[in-house]
Amino acid sequence: MNAFQVKVVAQTTDYVKEQLAEAEAGHDWHHIQRVLNNAEAILAEESANQFVVTLACLLHDIADAKFHDGDEELGPKQTHSFLKQFDLEKEVIDEVVFIVKHISFKSENLPIIEKSKAFQIVQDADRLDALGAIGIARTFNYGGYKNRPLYDAEIPPKTMQTKAEYKKSTAPTINHFYEKLLLLKDKMNTQTGKKLAQQRHEFMLQFLDEFFAECGKPNW
Repeated sequence: MNAFQVKVVAQTTDYVKEQLAEAEAGHDWHHIQRVLNNAEAILAEESANQFVVTLACLLHDIADAKFHDGDEELGPKQTHSFLKQFDLEKEVIDEVVFIVKHISFKSENLPIIEKSKAFQIVQDADRLDALGAIGIARTFNYGGYKNRPLYDAEIPPKTMQTKAEYKKSTAPTINHFYEKLLLLKDKMNTQTGKKLAQQRHEFMLQFLDEFFAECGKPNW
């Protein structure tokens, strides 16, 4: 990145830190840092516009809909409003806004959209943070935040939910592994993302084996 881009990234970092100061622990500044680290690991093996990737990683959870009354337009609008203060190419702003708008797992059931390489890397980087040890920690943290039960052997996961059903779900936290987390490995976009996801996926399977050994197997 050139000097101007580095300055924009620095100001964006300060803005995101301020905006997420009171965020839920699974979607706070530390999450953003981990996503950035994941993206850098992928960029070391795959080529894309680093500036776009960095801005999208920083801004992708600036106003997550699940913490803003389901408003899925707020994040993209805030992103556009923030970035337009800089003398950036329209294509850069449009791509970052597009990534922020469509990165979510909830968008999987929408019509297929064309993903730039930058989009693919940012989405993989975000999904990696939903896997492995940190993915497990984030899942139970969010379940506690929403006051959901840990586990109910009589309530099976719903793996074919509509977008509306997914958003309204109040299922036990353990179900989330089957409704989302264990599906992510096969939804990675890049070869590097796939490789990094495999190890984290296997760790989650080991965790679930131990969980059910201690809590009892489910009736589904």
